[in-house]
Amino acid sequence: MPVAQVKAGSPARRRRAAGIGPTKRIEDELREQNERFSAAVENMSHGLCMFDADERMIICNRHYLDIFCLDPAIVRPGIRFFDILQHSVEIGVASHSAADLYAIRKPYIDGGKPSTYEETLSDGRIIDISHRPLASGGWVSIYEDITVQRRAELELKEQHRRFDAALANMSQGLLMYDADGKMIVRNERFLELYNVTAADFPLGTTHRDALERLVELGIYTKIDVDSEVAKTEACRKAAKIHSTYRHLSDGRTLLVTRRPMSGGWVATFDDVTERQLVEERMTHLAHHDTLTNLPNRSMFRERLDKALSEATVAPMAIFSLDLDRFKAVNDTFGHPAGDWLLKCVAERLQRCLRNETDVVARFGGDEFAIIQFNVKGADDAERLAKRIIEGIGKPYRDKSRDMHVGISLGIALYPNDGKDADTLLKNADMALYRGKSEGRNVYRFFEPGMDAMVRARQVLETDLEAALPRHEFELEFQPIMNIPSGEVVGAEALMRWHSPTRGRVSPDDFIPAAEETGLIVQLGDWALRKACTAAAGWPHAMRIAVNVSAVQIKSGTFARSVIAALAFSGVPADRLELEITETVLMDESDTVLKTLGQLRDLGIRIALDDFGTGYSSLGYLRRFPVDKIKIDRSFIRDIDNRDTAAIVRAVIGLGAQLGITVTAEGVETEAQLDMLREAGCVEAQGYLIGVPSTAAEINRLLRTGTALRRSG
Repeated sequence: MPVAQVKAGSPARRRRAAGIGPTKRIEDELREQNERFSAAVENMSHGLCMFDADERMIICNRHYLDIFCLDPAIVRPGIRFFDILQHSVEIGVASHSAADLYAIRKPYIDGGKPSTYEETLSDGRIIDISHRPLASGGWVSIYEDITVQRRAELELKEQHRRFDAALANMSQGLLMYDADGKMIVRNERFLELYNVTAADFPLGTTHRDALERLVELGIYTKIDVDSEVAKTEACRKAAKIHSTYRHLSDGRTLLVTRRPMSGGWVATFDDVTERQLVEERMTHLAHHDTLTNLPNRSMFRERLDKALSEATVAPMAIFSLDLDRFKAVNDTFGHPAGDWLLKCVAERLQRCLRNETDVVARFGGDEFAIIQFNVKGADDAERLAKRIIEGIGKPYRDKSRDMHVGISLGIALYPNDGKDADTLLKNADMALYRGKSEGRNVYRFFEPGMDAMVRARQVLETDLEAALPRHEFELEFQPIMNIPSGEVVGAEALMRWHSPTRGRVSPDDFIPAAEETGLIVQLGDWALRKACTAAAGWPHAMRIAVNVSAVQIKSGTFARSVIAALAFSGVPADRLELEITETVLMDESDTVLKTLGQLRDLGIRIALDDFGTGYSSLGYLRRFPVDKIKIDRSFIRDIDNRDTAAIVRAVIGLGAQLGITVTAEGVETEAQLDMLREAGCVEAQGYLIGVPSTAAEINRLLRTGTALRRSG
C-alpha cells in the first residue's frame, strides 16, 4: 500500500504504518478516552465526585469543589470521604459536624442502591445529592445547587397559600373561567351567596351550564341564557368589563362583574341588597321632605320642568300654598304638635287631588305647592282650591285638643300666566301674597296688575340702598332689667329708618328687603359700630345687645367687623351681646359655626332671640351652647294661659339647669313681671321696663335710675 494511502487512512492504519505496536496503541486509546472523560466531567453543569470501595476519592470536577468551596490542594484523588467532610466543616460550609454528616451519608453509601437526598449548607444553600453505587464497590455522587429552584417552589407555594387564603376570605364570590369557558376556580363565598353546594357547580362547569343550573334551582328568575353567554363572550373579546345586577328569588340583589383576563375571564359577585336600599333611601331623601314624605322643592321643580319640556304640553295650574295661623299652633302647643299638624295637612292635601299624576310638594316650613295637570280652564283650578280650603280648615284633634289652621292659595295658569317654570312659580307666589294681604283662607288667581307689588318692592330696595349714605338711619335703645335687683343691666340696640318720603318705616318692612339684597351687611356693620360707641359711655357693668342677621354671619367678614367695632369704641368684648335667631343656627355651615365659635372665644356673649318660635330649639342649644335665651313676646303676652305659662316656666327652668341667662321680652304689666319673678326669670325687657329711646335718653335714665315707661 502506498505511503500516501496509508497516511490518508484511519489513525490505526497510520499507527501501523508508523510501526507503532499494539500495547502502545492501547495506551494511546486509553489516554484519549481518559481525556474525553475528564473533559466531559469538567463540563458537566452539576458537581461530580467518584469514590472507590475504600471511600477514597477517585475523581471530582471543578463544579463539585465550587459548590462546597473546597480547596483543590486538599481535596485531591485519594483523599478519604470523611476527610472531605471534615474539611467542609473547617471552612464553615457544613452546617453539622463531620461525624454527623458522615452518619447521615453512611446509610446511603452502605445501601448499595441509588438514592437522592438534600443537604442544606451553613449559608442557606440547598444541595440536591444523587447517590449511585458502582459495581466494583464505591459510588458516584452528583451534586446540584437547587437553592433558586427550591425558593421559587416555596414562593409559588406561598403564593398559592395566599391566593387560597384570599379566595377563602373574600367578601365577594368569585368564579374564574378559562378560554374554553370552563370554570377553573371557585371560592366558598360564591357557594354561600347562592346557598348552593360544590357538587352543584363542580370545576369544569361551563358558563352556560352555571347559568342554566341557577335557573333550574330557582335561584335566578327567568333569564335569557343565550343572550347572557353572548354578551359575556363579546365583552371578553373586546376586553371590556361588564357588570349587571341579578335579582334573586329570595329578594336579594347581586352585582355580577366580569373582567377579561388572559384567555378567559373572572366573575365576581357582590351582595348589594343593603347598598341598593341605602341608595334608594338617599335618593328618596334627596327628593322628598323628611317630615311629610311629600316631594320637596327640588323634585317639584324637576316634575314641572319635565312637563314643560314635552312636545305637547297640556294646560296646567301651579298652586302656591301657605298655612294661616300655623305659628300660633307652634307657640301654643309646641313644635312636636306643629310637626304632627304638618303631616296631617300633607295627607289632606293629597286626598284633595283628583288626578294621580298631580303633584303636591312641601317647600319648607308651612309652605306647599301643587301642580294640577290637564286643567280645563280656571274652573278646574278653582274647584281644587275650594276643596283644599274646606279640607284644610277642618279641626285637627290630637291628644284631646283641637287645633285650627287655614290655608291661602295663589294660582298661576299655564300657558296664560307664564310658559316657563320660573315665571309660573313667581306669579303663583304673587297671587298668594295678594291673597294673604287681603285676608285669610282665600285663593287668588294671578293677575297682570299684581306685578305692581313687585315694582313697589324694587322701589323700596332702591330707597333703602340710598338711605345709609344719606344718614336716614338711627338707633334706639330699649333697657333690659335684672328682675331680682331691679337694676338696668343692659340695653338692646334697635334700628330705625326715617325716610324723607316714606316717613318712619317699620323694621318688619325694610329688614327683610335688606337681607334679600345683601344691604344688611353694611347696615349691620353701621349699627354695630354705632351701638358700641354709644355703650362706651355707659357704666362698665352694663351690656349692649345688637341684633345680627344670618346674612351678616355668612358673609365671611362678620368676625372682623365685630372686632373692629370693639377696637374703635374701646368697649370690652364681654359687654357685647350678639342676638341671633334660630335661622342662624339652622345653617350649620363651617362659616357660621366657625364665626360664632371665634366670637364666643373672644368673650362676646351669644343670645338666642325669639326662643320657641322656630324649630327644634333644644336641638340647637345642644349643638351650639349660647349664653342667653330670650323668650319671645308672644309667650309673655299670653302668659295668663295655663299652657303658655307652663312653657315659660319650663324655659326658665331649662336656662337655670344649663347655666343660661333667660330674658323675657314684651313685658308690659306688673302682673307679667310678678309671674316671671316668681318663676325665677333673671331678666325682663319691654314697655314696662322702658320704651325704646335715643342714646341721650338712655344716658339720662342711667344717671337718674328712672324707668322710661310708656306714656299714656
